[in-house]
Amino acid sequence: MRERLHKFLAQAGLGSRRQIEDWIREGRITVNGSVAKLGEQVSGAEAIQVDGRLVRTQSIAPARRVLAYYKPVGEVTSRHDPEGRPTIFERLPLLKGGRWITVGRLDLNTQGLLLLTTDGELANRLMHPATGIEREYAVRVLGQVSPALLERLTAGVLLEDGMARFDDVREAGGTGANHWYHVILREGRNREVRRLWESQGVAVSRLLRVRYGPISLRRGLRPGRWDELDDVQIGLLLEAAGIIPEPAPAPPVISRKPHKPSWQRAKPRWRP
Repeated sequence: MRERLHKFLAQAGLGSRRQIEDWIREGRITVNGSVAKLGEQVSGAEAIQVDGRLVRTQSIAPARRVLAYYKPVGEVTSRHDPEGRPTIFERLPLLKGGRWITVGRLDLNTQGLLLLTTDGELANRLMHPATGIEREYAVRVLGQVSPALLERLTAGVLLEDGMARFDDVREAGGTGANHWYHVILREGRNREVRRLWESQGVAVSRLLRVRYGPISLRRGLRPGRWDELDDVQIGLLLEAAGIIPEPAPAPPVISRKPHKPSWQRAKPRWRP
């Protein structure tokens, strides 16, 4: 069975489909010594190299793992930062034969839930706009918030990259000039939550992602720490992403000869 190279490598945990497509455009991937092309199909028998390093296709399907990481303010979600700022990957458990792939991003000043997985296909599905998975944020704002303003935020606001809106806005308390709201949206454009509020003249003083689809940030989890999701939680993510999980392999059938009563067992012949 052959499939597209970017999907094949995403399933191997090398990155999301989008990342791998970028690598192909940049000429970083070769197949049997030739520079790979977008849309190229492979079977897994080829010699595939990324940045000159051979991909071990024999172990192309590592066990699916998902982390729920509490990203603190001040960490970046890229693997290497030219400014030397700390990255989330410095705190994650080491992997053998794979890599952690982020499901979306959080900007430097945003904290909260960030999902990471070894399954590139799952990451791609969870991020894809067509999936429409909810992201919920707790937002502390500074400024006057009227019912008309909230209505505009849910009806739709024209930003520089197109129309945007919250699916829901709920007041969550606060005193003085600072008020908390919980907002839900179904896409992950750059700084979209902040830009929506700022378009109405309201400043965001704190932003925390508390839920991504069916997975919520666990109460008591500290910034910079992570939980590993169990099979039930991963199953909920697969369902939200529209992925049918592969059935567990059946246990091996052990063939045994029927037990014979002692009187039927062969007896050694008597020899003088």
